[in-house]
Amino acid sequence: MRRTKRYEVKGANSLWNIYQTVSFWKTFKNTAVIEISRFVPFMRMKNWMYRTFLRMKIGEQTALAYKVVPDIMFPEYISIGRNTIIGYNTTILAHEYLIHEYRLGEVVIGDNVMIGANCTILPGVTIGDGAVVSAATLVHRDVPPGAFAGGNPMQIKERT
Repeated sequence: MRRTKRYEVKGANSLWNIYQTVSFWKTFKNTAVIEISRFVPFMRMKNWMYRTFLRMKIGEQTALAYKVVPDIMFPEYISIGRNTIIGYNTTILAHEYLIHEYRLGEVVIGDNVMIGANCTILPGVTIGDGAVVSAATLVHRDVPPGAFAGGNPMQIKERT
């Protein structure tokens, strides 16, 4: 089970009331930083922008490829270890807005992790050190250290 904290909403769906859960100006700033960072070709500069402006935790020698999208509303809930690669066009979510509630959860990605292109990582998930996630995977639960995960629904295989 993913580790998320649930917040019930009354009346209209939770996305309709978005700016009661997160500041418009925070979302605006985060969107601008993420859009600029998506096209920055220098990893050090990109990581510096994410650490400085979004308060994400990113380890040394970690590379977020072209068009990776960290959570726009709660990027500070994302932690990525050392020497990790996040593939092209991957989305890392720390929130879910549903009809009657919204959920927030930390995403922890370990050291020496390889995440393929076009993945979606849901809130409340931990990907252990040395894990490999294949392209186009929906990461909806934890991936143990050293494991290989892939597909939709995601299947996990221990590597030997």
